[in-house]
Amino acid sequence: MKKFVKFLAVGLLAVVGALVLTGCGSEKKANGPEELKKIGKIRVAVFSDKIPFGYVDKNGVNRGYDVYFARRIANDLLGDENKVEFVLTEAAARTEVLEADKVDLVLANFTVTKERAERVDFGLPYMKCMLGVVSKSGIITDVNQLKGKKLIVNKGTTAEIYFTKKHPEVELLKYDQNTEAFQALKDGRGVALAHDNTEVFAWANRNPGYKCGIENLGSLDAIAPAVKKGNKALLDWVNQEIIALGKENFFHKAFDAELKVDFGSVSPESVVVEGGKM
Repeated sequence: MKKFVKFLAVGLLAVVGALVLTGCGSEKKANGPEELKKIGKIRVAVFSDKIPFGYVDKNGVNRGYDVYFARRIANDLLGDENKVEFVLTEAAARTEVLEADKVDLVLANFTVTKERAERVDFGLPYMKCMLGVVSKSGIITDVNQLKGKKLIVNKGTTAEIYFTKKHPEVELLKYDQNTEAFQALKDGRGVALAHDNTEVFAWANRNPGYKCGIENLGSLDAIAPAVKKGNKALLDWVNQEIIALGKENFFHKAFDAELKVDFGSVSPESVVVEGGKM
C-alpha cells in the first residue's frame, strides 16, 4: 500500500509539473509584421462613439481620425486598406485588449502616461493634447469653481487620473462611454465635463449652448499607438510608418478629412503631430 501511495504521489507531481510547463509556454506570442502578412489582416482597437476620432456612422462604417490612420497602416503593411479588423473598445479597456491578445494595435486616442507604459509599449506620437473642461455657456472658467461640485469624466482617461490626484475636492461622476458622459452633461447631472481638449473642442462646436471654458489644463500630452508589451517588431514598423507619413504631411490630411468639420477654427498645429516629433 505504501509503495502504491508513493507511486501515486510521484505520478501526480509529474502531471502537475507538466501542466505548469505547458502553462508557462502557452501564452500567445504577439503578432509582428511578418505574422500579420501571413494572417492577412491587422486587428486594431478603436472607439465606437468618440466623434471625430473613432466612431461608427449611421451606415455602420467606422470613421474618424484614428480609423483614417488605421486604414493607411493596413494599406502599407498588407496592401489593402480594408484588411483591418476594427475591434470596438472603451477607454478603460484599451490596455486589457492588448494584454488579452484581442488586438494587435490600439489606435483609440491613447494618451501616453508612465503608468500605462508599464503595461503596453507606446509608439511615436501622431497627436497631442491637454485637458479641457466644457460646460453650459462656458460658465466654468477656472478649476476652483469646481470645488464641491460634480464633474463628469470617462473611466480610465487622463481626466479621471488628473482630477483624482490633483483635485480630490472635486466630486467625479464616472462613465464608461462617451455618449453616456456627454448625455449626463446635457441632463445636468454634473456642472461640467473634463476630457482631452481635442474632444471637448469638437463636442462644443457641435452642440450650441456649450463652450470649453477651460481650454488647456495639466501637461501637454502625446497620443500614440500602442502594442502589446514586448512586441518590438510591430512597434518598430509602426514607428517607421509614422516617420514616413510625416514626409507627406499625412496627419494634416487626416485632420482635413476627419477633424476639420468638427474643430471649426481650431488650428491643426494645435493637435497634429507629424513624423513623431512633438
